[in-house]
This record gives sequence, C-alpha cells and structure tokens, in this order.
Amino acid sequence: MGIRGFLIGTASAMALLSGAAHAQDTAPAAQDDGEIVVTGFRASLAQSIEAKRKADAIIDSISAEDVGKFPNTNVAEALTLVPGVTVDRQFGQGEKVSILGTDPALNRTLLNGQTVASADWFILDNPGRTFNYALLAPQLVNRVDVYKSPEPRIDEGSIGGTVNVLTRKPLELKPLVVAGSLGYLYNDRSKKGDVQGAALVSWHNDSKTFGILASFQRAKDRLRRDGLESYGTITADFWAGNNDAGAANSSLLPTANGTVPAACTGTCATTLTANPKAKFPNAFGTSYFAQDRERLTYSATAQWKPVDQLTITADWLRIDATYDNLNQSMYAFPGNVWNSATGLNSLTVENGIVKKASFTNALSVLDAQYRVAEMHSQTFHGQVGWDDVHWDLNVEGGVSDADGGTKKQVFLEFLNKANYTVDISGAPDKPGTISYTTNVLGNPAAFVTDTGWSGNLVDKPTTDKERYGQADLGLKFDGPLKRIQIGYKYRKHETAQEYAGIALANLAVPASQFDTSTVASNYLSGFNGINDQMAGRFIINGDSMVNYVQSRPGLPTPSIFAANEFTAGNWDIQEQIHAAYAQANFESGPVRGNLGVRYVHTATDSAGYVCKAGATCAAATDWTWQTTKTHYSNWLPSLNLIANLQQDLVFRFAAAKVIARPNYADETNYFWLSDQIGSGGGGNPNLKPYKSNNFNASLEWYLAPHSILSGEVFYKDIGNYILTKTVAEQHFNTAQGKVTTYNIARPFNAGSAKVKGFAVAYQQSLPLGFGILANYTYSDGHGENDADLPYNSRHQASLSPFFESGPVALRATYTWRSKYFTGIDRGDQMYVRDSANVDVSATWNFTKEVGLTLSGMNLTDSQYYAYANTQQLPRGVYKNGRKLLATVNVNF
Repeated sequence: MGIRGFLIGTASAMALLSGAAHAQDTAPAAQDDGEIVVTGFRASLAQSIEAKRKADAIIDSISAEDVGKFPNTNVAEALTLVPGVTVDRQFGQGEKVSILGTDPALNRTLLNGQTVASADWFILDNPGRTFNYALLAPQLVNRVDVYKSPEPRIDEGSIGGTVNVLTRKPLELKPLVVAGSLGYLYNDRSKKGDVQGAALVSWHNDSKTFGILASFQRAKDRLRRDGLESYGTITADFWAGNNDAGAANSSLLPTANGTVPAACTGTCATTLTANPKAKFPNAFGTSYFAQDRERLTYSATAQWKPVDQLTITADWLRIDATYDNLNQSMYAFPGNVWNSATGLNSLTVENGIVKKASFTNALSVLDAQYRVAEMHSQTFHGQVGWDDVHWDLNVEGGVSDADGGTKKQVFLEFLNKANYTVDISGAPDKPGTISYTTNVLGNPAAFVTDTGWSGNLVDKPTTDKERYGQADLGLKFDGPLKRIQIGYKYRKHETAQEYAGIALANLAVPASQFDTSTVASNYLSGFNGINDQMAGRFIINGDSMVNYVQSRPGLPTPSIFAANEFTAGNWDIQEQIHAAYAQANFESGPVRGNLGVRYVHTATDSAGYVCKAGATCAAATDWTWQTTKTHYSNWLPSLNLIANLQQDLVFRFAAAKVIARPNYADETNYFWLSDQIGSGGGGNPNLKPYKSNNFNASLEWYLAPHSILSGEVFYKDIGNYILTKTVAEQHFNTAQGKVTTYNIARPFNAGSAKVKGFAVAYQQSLPLGFGILANYTYSDGHGENDADLPYNSRHQASLSPFFESGPVALRATYTWRSKYFTGIDRGDQMYVRDSANVDVSATWNFTKEVGLTLSGMNLTDSQYYAYANTQQLPRGVYKNGRKLLATVNVNF
C-alpha cells in the first residue's frame, strides 16, 4: 500500500472514530467564544505543529502541556524530541545541546530573544558560549522554538541553530491563573530523595490593560555518579625511560640492560622491546562522585497596556544554584615516573594496546576533592512595543549578571605502594579491573599523604555579564511586500575567570583519620567485570577532611602566583558587538518568506597573565598582564522561502551566511602544563569566528489534524573551523628546574569543515487516544583531513508513543545517538560511545485542575562511556542512576 496510503488510511480511520475518541480525550476546556479545545499533552503537540506551520523559517517547537507544566523536568531533555537535536548527559541529565551535528558552542540559546548570563559549576569546565539547560526551570516555559535557519532580525552567532525559550506573559493568560506542583524526586543509585516544588500566579484586570505574573521553583537532586576513570595515556616505551618528558635517568629508572626495567625480564622484556608505542592508561581506577544540587528560580513579569497599540513589559529572573560535590578517585598509577616505572614485571599487548600489565611495589593514589560550587544569575529586561495599523516599533534593553564556579576546593592526595595488575582486556564491555595482592582498597590506613606535596587549596570563580539594547522599526504594506523591518542592537559582554591556589605540605596523615566507610552495596552496580576489591573500596568523609585542613595552624591563603597553572588561568574577555539589519517579509499567493541582511561588528579585548620570556614563572614579577585586541566585521545575508504546494503540503528553502564566535576560554592566554609527561594545553587570543554558508530545505505534510510527516536536508560549508592542534613549545619545567619542550594543545582556525545530512519526523494523533512522535537524523560532519567534528553523532533517533484518554495520560520516550567526538585531551582523540535513554510518565487527572504524575527518567541506567582513540582505551565510564519523580500538579 505504501507509506502515503497507510498514513491517509490511518488519518481517515481517525476521522471516522473522532466522535468516540473525542469523548475519551483529556477533559476539554470551554473558551469564552464557545470553542472547545483539548488540553494536555495532545494539545501541546497541536500548538507545536501550528507554530511550525506558521513560521517564516525552518523551525521546530515544543509547547507546555499547561500553565506551569512543561513536558520534561529539564528543557534539554524535551529538545531530544526535535529532529536533529542531540543532548550530552555526562552527569546524568541534559546540559549541552547540539543542533544538526554541530558543537554545542556553535549554537545559541536565548530567553525571549535575549542572552541570559550563566556560569558553569564544574571545576574542569571553562566558561564558554554553551548554555547549561539544567539551570532553567521548565515551569517558566511557554514554548521553545528551535530555529534551524536564521532570519536577519534574530541575533547572530549560531551555525547549528538558535533555541529561543519563550516564557509566559500575564496578558496572554486567563484573568487569574494559579498553578503549582509539589513532588518528590528519588535517585536509585544515591538512594536519596528530595522534595521539589513550583508555584506560578498570574493576574490581569478585566480590561486586559495591566497584568502581573510571579513564579518560584525549587529543584533538588542528590546524585551519585559511579565510574571507572583513566587519566591520559602513555606508550610502553615510557617504562624503558622514554616519552617521560626527560625526567628519567639512571637514578630514577634503574634497568637491567639499559632498555627495560630490572623487574621486566624474559617474555616481559621481549614484549616491551617489540611494542614500544603500544598504548596504556597513564592511571586507571574507580571514581566516586557525590553531589548535592539545589536550584532556586524566581521570576516576575509585569505588563501594562494603556492603549491598544502600546505594550510595556518588564521581566525579572533570578537563579540561585548550589552544586557542592565530593569526588574521590582511587587509581593505580603505572605512568608515574618515580614510583611505578621501575615496577613493571609483565605485560600483554594486542593490536597496539597494552591489554594487561602487572607491577611490583608501584604507586596507587586516592585523590579526594571537596568543592564548594555555585551559580547565581540575575536578569532585568524591559520592553516597549507600539503596534499600529501601518507600522510598529519595539525598543528593549536589559542587564544580565552571573557568577559561579568552584568557590573553594580542598584537595588531599593519599599515596600507597603495592603490587597490582591493571587489566583492560575486556573493554569496552568490561572497561577494566585492578587487582591487588592484598586488599589495599579496603584499608584506609594504607593510604597516607606525602610530606612533600599533600594536596592543595583552590579557588576558581567565574563571572559572566551581558548588557544590551535594541530598537526595531517595522513598516506594513498591503501588497506582496508585507513588511519591511530594520533594527539596531548593541551588546557588551564580559566573561572572566579567576584561578588561585596553594599547595598543602607536610601533613603525612592517613586516610583512616577522616571518618572512613565502605561504599554502598550498589557501588559500581551495572558495570561488567568489576572485582570485589573495586566494588568494596573505602571512601572518606568530606566534611571531616575539610575541617581537618581548615583547622591547620598557619593555613596559607590561595594565591594566583602559587603555580603557573593558577596564574595563567586568570583571564578576562570583553566583547562589544554592534549589529544592524534590514529584513523584508513577502507573501504572494502560495509563496511567502523573508530575505535580508545583518551586519555585525565585533571587537574583543582578551586579557590575561603571560609569563615573561626566559622567566621561571615562579613569582609575580615573572608575569605580565597582557591584552590582545581583535576586531572583525561580517555581512550575513539570508533567505527563507516557503511555498504551500497544496493545502496540506509545505515546502521550505533557506540559504544564509552565518558566523559563530570562538569559545571564550579558547580565545584567552590560558594554559596548563603536565611536567611529568611533557604535555599541556591553552588558548589562542588571535582566533577568528567560524564562518559558514548554510543551506536547508524541508517538506512538511500535514496529513491530519495534529499530525505531520516531514523531511529536511541540510548542508553547512564551514570556514575558519576551530580545531585543537598539538604544537611543540618551550616552557619552564618546575619538576626539573629548567626549560623543556612540551606538546601543547591549542585551538587554531584549522581550515574548513562540512556538515551535511537529513532528518525525518513523524507525529500523529491516532484513534482511541493513542499517538506517536518519531524522528531520525543522519549527520555527516568532517573537518580537514577527514577530522571528526566535536559532538557530531552520525545517527540520532527518538521514539515517543503516548496515550491520553479521559483522566489518564501515558507517555514513553526512547532516544539514541551514535558515538561522537568531544575533543583532544593530552594528545588523545576523545570520543563518547553510542548511548540510549528511556523515560516514561503516567498522569492521572483527579479533576480538570488537579493531577498526579509519576515519572521515571533514565530507566535503562544508561552508561556514559568516554574513550581515547579506540573503545579499548576507556577514559571515563559512568553511571548516574535512575530517577523516579512523583508530582502533584494543580492548575486553576
């Protein structure tokens, strides 16, 4: 019969059964004009389709099910239902969003068309242009529009797409709306639960000339992430005194014959000599990460409409979030020059990988890091709009400030010498094991801090500020030319990072002093190949460790000049952007669209500390604060053409020239060094923006009410693509007391890249309350020399069937993405293995106003598997647990 015949038949059956089905739909609500509309999930899908159909660009939309009830607890998770959108879940929930195969940093997220300042909490993350969706309370959201093709009126800076989050406005709602939710969230890995809550109140007068809206949301999650980790890779000749930044010599690395360690004889020596470049983890072990996340979100909106043509709006948004965390990594350290290199006694090599290696009296380490991390953001926005018959004027402006990051880190490092075997031969299905001849992983007294370097204190706060103002004038016409719009916008953005620390020395304290305990019985559950030693390891109490360190007499204050890593980590980026545009909207018969151009001038001051030539970088006088100024201008033309081929068939074509500015951290002087293995990384203040010629086309068949079958193709020809390259640089090696050669990874405008692919999506409301959403995206992205592009999954799919009848609503969502490249770390190409995720929800509406929803998130307890170069070299393998949420929703 074919797909068209099947779908038409399904639509016809739905129409014949609509009378029966309508009686079983979610309770209808009568509007003032007598129209009957369906509420609930089915209604939100209908609104999303309508927004897509009316748009003058290629977009996808997600609408809230009801006031204060967005379809997911995290906006990023909801976006996975959009064709071409993928989400990274390193910490168990969507935080970074990719659109049409592009790096999250190449997309923009706006709130009501404007940038919201934010800051990352994780100490290893540098401030960038990505948006952390975990910060955004879904109760605020009315609709999310994903623009896959630009219009000149929309802020530039995106190659993949622009996400515009639209919030509720009081004059758009009923005269009085009271909505709220109270829930309980439970994590089956941490075995902890917390109360969640949200409230929204909106009111406007009878004449709809004045309205106010206020909302509050509290979200708390105590998560635990279990995992296996490795830190970089070494080649086998490291154990023969090579590839170790020149640190080895006859006193550090005694050998039997000058080429292998004394303990490596017979088969060991033969294998090592024959496979000098076989790779092995520099360090490998278990990770125990516990975090308390709490987010408080406050918002308020006031609207005044003194006359029909004039609307004045004021918005306020505040976010206060805490992300305190305790990370305890316990690992064998076969790549340590002084304590492990001489201990190799056997190894097994296959296909260029050391699958298994054993060591005598070699180093193991427990790194315990307690971090106080938080984020605060506050945004004020004002808008004045005049909309007359023949013209309209919009003037708006605002300020958005955020600060966050790691405000304090207390880090102690405990050392142990023991005999062990590290075995990664089962990877990827069995990521790896560590076996000790004696169970030191269960013996806290066996790990003691070193009297030389015991740990450190670190502060790494960040700030983010946005100032903006814009004016837009529109002229309306009756002919084929419907509207001409011109506008100007000014943005001033500043992002800065401070980095200070101090070494802790002469502690010589055992881990057993810090209220130790054995990990929970479900630690590392779901991981294959784990032995009892790893699953039964000890952990210390973070509060006990912090109290001990802070009570030390004469505790030093962290300094930005304590080490070159700290000094170089202080930087400030100031960016001023002037933009002007002209856009014409047209419509003639079945054809409509827009065309125009946006002109943008960007001026950047990149400032930071730079070590003076030939200096040891050991004192404040060795450093100078240096500012690099760059500027560039871009003309960005675009065209969106829409043709109604039939009443239910819409064709769209878009062509545009777009840019994406470099990540803030990439365009700084920042760098870091690893003295032992002679590697490091840093920024590049001379970076230019990405440039791309984008082409998109789509065909949309609105085959039935609330239903669509669509297909789209996309092609992005990107120039000035920024990729990390490793180059040789000379820097002072503090471990050796002299200048040595390092392999430094820095970002460069490395040339060109291309992303091409297609997406198909199907959404239909079926008879008897059933329905389905499904999509698939293919994205082929490559840089020069066939290099992989960050965060580009070649394949991505989602499937979401639902049932909604009477008081019952059921929904399940399955998402899957294939492997993707994330970047370069310590000379290795980093990837994340393919992964799948399943979420479900069930709602029972006791009345039209009150309902209970039970949700299960990450029900498959999906595994986040990061690896270096090949899946046989695991870098970070994590599980975050399943989440169960029970919520009572009220909406009056």
